[in-house]
Amino acid sequence: MAGGGGRNWRLVRADTDAVPSSVRRFMARARQRRLRALLPWAVGAGVVLVIGGLLWMVYATPVLGVREVRVVGADVLTAEQVQEAAAVPMREPLARVDLDAVRTRVQNLAPVDHAVVSRSWPASVVVEVVERTPVAAVRAGKKYTLVDDEGVPYRSVARKPAGIPIAELAKPAPDDVNTKAMLTVLGSLTEELREQLLQISVPAPARIELLLRKERKVVWGDDSASDTKAQVSTALLRRDGRIIDVSAPAVVTIR
Repeated sequence: MAGGGGRNWRLVRADTDAVPSSVRRFMARARQRRLRALLPWAVGAGVVLVIGGLLWMVYATPVLGVREVRVVGADVLTAEQVQEAAAVPMREPLARVDLDAVRTRVQNLAPVDHAVVSRSWPASVVVEVVERTPVAAVRAGKKYTLVDDEGVPYRSVARKPAGIPIAELAKPAPDDVNTKAMLTVLGSLTEELREQLLQISVPAPARIELLLRKERKVVWGDDSASDTKAQVSTALLRRDGRIIDVSAPAVVTIR
């Protein structure tokens, strides 16, 4: 600096050795504390990014999309029929498939009693089908309509399946009084009666009759006291007589 007896100043950088070691240690600890304070935030942000990426991949992309609809348990129905009813879009993200809606659509198939639908990662929907089991066959022209244990007519066949009786019913249905009476009687039969039963006739709820092998008949009446009627009828099978009348089980006749 010129004149006036002033001083000339010059800025120089002090050597690190000029900073006391205690100050350096304090500054290092301060930096470590700041890093430790930031670390949870950095980890949290990383976790959020990873989870967000995974969710996007699972729910919004076809990377884990449906590539197969696997059908288990179908017998009367074909796998193709069940798959068509399930109507699961291929390549739709598996996590977004509405399993309840798929189950409802499959259960709308007449032969299906109920269905269980689940995801099988990474790319399959599994449809487990339980089909209805017939307890009787109703003549319908030259064919037979199969009826299950809930009174649901669900399938038409050309031949009556072996081991189930013919049912003489005007209009089988779950809410039909004659159908309900038939189911009550069938559910009460002993094993011996069931083996001999060829046909059950229900023209009215109080006029039930069973046609057995060897042209024997059981006049059942209504469906009340069916368990008792079944036991009495079974005991009387060992006696001679073609017609067993248990419509009033306290006063049984055989002729």
